Amino acid sequence: MSVQTWTFIIVGLTFALYIGIAIWSRAGSTSEFYVAGGGVHPVANGMATAADWMSAASFISMAGLISFMGYDGAVFLMGWTGGYVLLALLLAPYLRKFGKFTVPDFIGDRYYSNVARTVAVICAIIVSFTYVAGQMRGVGVVFSRFLEVDITTGVYIGMAIVFFYAVLGGMKGITYTQVAQYCVLIFAYMVPAFFISLAMTGNIIPQLGLIGDVTDGSGMALLDKLDQLHRDLGFAEYTTGTKTMADVFAITFALMVGTAGLPHVIVRFFTVPKVKDARVSAGWALVFIAILYTTAPAIAAFARTNLIKTVSNEQYSSMPEWFSKWEETGLITFTDKNNDGIIQYVGDADKNELVIDRDIMVLANPEIANLPNWVIALVAAGGLAAALSTAAGLLLVISTAISRDLVKMQIKPDITEKGELMWARIGAVFAVIVAGYFGIHPPGFVAAVVALAFGLAAASFFPAIVLGVFDKRMNREGAITGMIVGICLMLWYMLKFKFGIFDGGKEAVAGLKSGWWFGISPEGFGTVAMAVNLIIALVVSRLTAPPPQDVQDIVEDIRVPRGAGSAHAH
Repeated sequence: MSVQTWTFIIVGLTFALYIGIAIWSRAGSTSEFYVAGGGVHPVANGMATAADWMSAASFISMAGLISFMGYDGAVFLMGWTGGYVLLALLLAPYLRKFGKFTVPDFIGDRYYSNVARTVAVICAIIVSFTYVAGQMRGVGVVFSRFLEVDITTGVYIGMAIVFFYAVLGGMKGITYTQVAQYCVLIFAYMVPAFFISLAMTGNIIPQLGLIGDVTDGSGMALLDKLDQLHRDLGFAEYTTGTKTMADVFAITFALMVGTAGLPHVIVRFFTVPKVKDARVSAGWALVFIAILYTTAPAIAAFARTNLIKTVSNEQYSSMPEWFSKWEETGLITFTDKNNDGIIQYVGDADKNELVIDRDIMVLANPEIANLPNWVIALVAAGGLAAALSTAAGLLLVISTAISRDLVKMQIKPDITEKGELMWARIGAVFAVIVAGYFGIHPPGFVAAVVALAFGLAAASFFPAIVLGVFDKRMNREGAITGMIVGICLMLWYMLKFKFGIFDGGKEAVAGLKSGWWFGISPEGFGTVAMAVNLIIALVVSRLTAPPPQDVQDIVEDIRVPRGAGSAHAH
């Protein structure tokens, strides 16, 4: 059977499974819509958290970026993995004990202010829309190749699927759908990795294949072979970094603390019965995440090696079918600059004739390696599972921010539960439409867009959450001022240096690098904006009145483990 037929079968079966689960577990109350009734088993919640956490950026784009960036791509691995550990150990149990459904809810109550709640709602919506833009682009990329439609049509199909199970099921439907999506995405990620690792290095375990020798008779280690291929074509060595240490630190730290401020991940810790279960499910999620994250560098190296061997200095007319299929999507473009019919794929930008979208590398990897058609279709299904699971979680954050934090908590406090549920679904519809627009007009590669979302979360939420838990003296004036300054600074830097809004548009961006503050890229600037937020929040809070005593007592209480008492001498 053809790749397209296999894709229809496998993707169709997985979609039927997701929709069936959404119908079976549809939300009948606001508690089920927001936090799945608080009764999810820790292992199931760990799987759902892993699926929520591992978006299209992790599945589709991260290995693709590492494949092209080499050593520099390690910032994504370090930042996202470290960030999850930070969230699980430093914040999740405290937020769970505080007992609020959403980040704006926590900030509104902790800082005893509807102004703080509104600022947090606006920040949550900005972060979530930036993040979801990357997911919808991922959906469009998968559909455009494997269903052989254009990216816009692919995004529309993805919107319809997410709309169905996010609007109908709420968090209850999303949680159990995400358990299924984790199983699909991890199976789809690992199967081709096993096949390719065995073929290239003779070792079925990809992590060991990455540090092993290639089986082409050269006796060279895989990474040495890749370095040699890069040198021969004029690229920087794969295992040598080109970023400044300041930028590496800034991006890694922004991704770490941005994770800890991501509203769609934090809310997962409210779906389990007890605080202890929040800790256990965080541990399980880390195990499930590690399976993919430790495999990504191997997939990146395999894909890069196979790609260079396949396309470099080869006749364009003799390229395999996968090349022409991806060309039709516009995600690979060949320009024959010297009219010799041979693809010149080199490090010199003036001579290079091939432009490859980084987001296709994981999806094209099985095709480049000549794996069976069912494996290629399986990877497509995995990519969709990753993108849709995270998109659904983000859309729920947006709908909850609108229905609970704006409508119920501020505009109509006496609204009925039925009315609140209706507003939650209206918010989800609105979110799906806007997310679709950003998917059709994306601001960049999936992982790069997602990195910006993490920067925005770091710049806005992280100081307010951490200081809200660990600093009794932090008051509403400090938190509000810090959040506003942090997110505005990050947005300005992002628009200026990522999109060239103030300096002649996207075409001018490359020339603006010399103006980066401290040599830090927009993806890493969340670290600077977060530090500014933190300093301003602390200074303003010390110059204004302390919080009411009851708020200080609550902060003291959430830091004490349940069942702990004062020590008594006998």
